[in-house]
Amino acid sequence: MQTLLLKKFRFALLLLVLAPLSAYAQRDPPVSTITLDSKLLGTPIEYSILYPVNYQRPDYADKRFPVLYLLHGLTGKHSNWIERSRLALYATRYDLFVVMVDGKNAWYTDSATVPTNKFESYILQELMPDVEKRFRVSTERAGRAIGGLSMGGYGALKFGFKFPNRFALVASMSGALGAASWTDAELKNLDFIRQSLLTTFGPAGSATRAQNDLIKITREISDEGIRGLPAIYLDCGTEDILFTTNRGYADLLVQRKIPHEFRELPGSHNWQYWDQQVQVILSLAAQRLAPPK
Repeated sequence: MQTLLLKKFRFALLLLVLAPLSAYAQRDPPVSTITLDSKLLGTPIEYSILYPVNYQRPDYADKRFPVLYLLHGLTGKHSNWIERSRLALYATRYDLFVVMVDGKNAWYTDSATVPTNKFESYILQELMPDVEKRFRVSTERAGRAIGGLSMGGYGALKFGFKFPNRFALVASMSGALGAASWTDAELKNLDFIRQSLLTTFGPAGSATRAQNDLIKITREISDEGIRGLPAIYLDCGTEDILFTTNRGYADLLVQRKIPHEFRELPGSHNWQYWDQQVQVILSLAAQRLAPPK
């Protein structure tokens, strides 16, 4: 059953890669692209930003704004949020800075096999400091949120559990939450996904898998650790190939008595669903994060 779900997951990813960009890619959204010369990755890498609507107001010149970091899915890139959703339009409703991160196909994790694939460390040690240096964004936990879709949903929740002092809100749409626990045997006919996971986490039983297995981390977190977690939000479409995984993870959160919000909604593993749900994440971030001081 698990193998069948993963086959469907691969097919959905293929459709996303081959699908034409939406009409929103043809407009000129209020977005800037920054190139960061990453020492950890050993190469320049881009990220995109959306400014808050009041960023340029003279009376806000000394204000720092809450910031939402968004993580894309497998086979995706940072520009997907602008090209395939109406994020630029939705974001105009909030005094919120949005950073769209590029994580390649590396699962937002420091690779067990490629020394320069340190995407967890890159985000924490290079990207976030670079954003905070260049722009007037919050440097406090109370002013930061992180969210994502599919691979990015896994990444966002993982950051919340591993680094709870960094974010006030973590959010997942259609999260590939069991990625680090998928075995080589289950992925033997899913070459692309299998290779990306093996490259990132190493073989079954590796230390990197154990350190980044969201389900294992959630199951084993202490009561004290639970009290320090950020606000947790996750959703998944009822027709999504990862729905069973997401519902099972929500059940685990209930078993561990971890406060969270889980939504089951009509929809599948596609941009139509994510375009709808990214509005929820923006709204939650605007509500949960500290406003400019």
